[in-house]
Amino acid sequence: MLNILKIAARNLMRFGRRTLLTSMLITLGIASVLLFIAVAGSFKAIMIGQFTDAVLGHVEVHRRGYVASIDTLPLNLNLSAEMVAQAEQVLGAMDNVEAYSERVKLGAMFSNFTETTSIRINGIDPAREVATTPLLPGRVIAGSTEGELVRPGEILIPALLARGMKVKVGDSIVLVATNRDGSVNGKTFAVRAILESVTGPSGRDGYIRIEDARSLLRMKGREISEIAIRLKDPRRLDEAHARLARELKGGFEVHTWAALSPFSNIARMIDLLTVFIKVLLVSIVLISVMNVMIMAVYERIREIGTIAAIGTPPRRILALFLGEGLLLGLGGTLMGVALSLAGVYALNVWKVTFDFGQQQGLVLTPWIGAADVAVVAGMVLAVTLLASLQPAWKASRMDPVRALGHV
Repeated sequence: MLNILKIAARNLMRFGRRTLLTSMLITLGIASVLLFIAVAGSFKAIMIGQFTDAVLGHVEVHRRGYVASIDTLPLNLNLSAEMVAQAEQVLGAMDNVEAYSERVKLGAMFSNFTETTSIRINGIDPAREVATTPLLPGRVIAGSTEGELVRPGEILIPALLARGMKVKVGDSIVLVATNRDGSVNGKTFAVRAILESVTGPSGRDGYIRIEDARSLLRMKGREISEIAIRLKDPRRLDEAHARLARELKGGFEVHTWAALSPFSNIARMIDLLTVFIKVLLVSIVLISVMNVMIMAVYERIREIGTIAAIGTPPRRILALFLGEGLLLGLGGTLMGVALSLAGVYALNVWKVTFDFGQQQGLVLTPWIGAADVAVVAGMVLAVTLLASLQPAWKASRMDPVRALGHV
């Protein structure tokens, strides 16, 4: 086999220009695909992190029917104290749960004493919320970040609302909310900080302490709206979701971040586009290699007849041309992987920033996993052999007499 590969390599070198051009085409194709995978994967990871680490968490637990009516933040579909205790028991037994935060969510009217608008409020335990959504403190663009994220009687408001209502840190505002029984209650808060808004429905969310939320709604007991969960290993998201859905019965529903965020559609489009790019690469390699191998067979018909006439068996001729195709694909693959790794390194050295919705100056950090490289390289080598198979088979089945008489 080694001798066949040596002969195949010499044959490729005989047609150096054609071999070089084909190898360059394969190289550029592989480098383009891997760079796209690296950049698209970085963009996808950043966006997922913005939602999971700053707002949602990886998984959320609600009462059945709550998510279907989440736009109205229904208070009659909150989790009862008994349900909260049951969920805590299940979460405590899961080794992949890093932290979880219990929230009371409500819709309220926000007034600066001259104007009034609507706001979505999250009642939180600051320490548990920061452990669950660690990027939340980093969203503070004005105000104090020392000590607790929010203290009793204080509120964090989104930048969109602060600009629209001309509210600054330290100002007093009033929240007015309707309780479950239909009565109205108001409470005065001091603006502790202004948060950078995020893309999506959470862009108008404000934060107060969970005790203040319960006081505003005149709640009794440990009633909450949802439990947000952060996992130690997000790659085991489906496993965690399946276990929670299996063990939390009797009125619970469990959703991953993808079911709650509009970005999940964009993430699926990125995955679909990646598949399309891979198919395009396969097509390029298939056409280019098949063209080279067909020309190689056509130009060397008399040579094939000669080696067949001196007793070279058809399987060895088949192996010879398959070896040429394999070496052609292998050389292009190695150069393409090297070029893509160099490109990824360059993009990490010279940082590329971009804006997405309300997020400004996000930094791309492209990376390529060994699995991605192996899949793309395996696809290229497999397609190279497939493209070489028909010309190689044709060469191995030539009649020596006719081949020697070919002009």
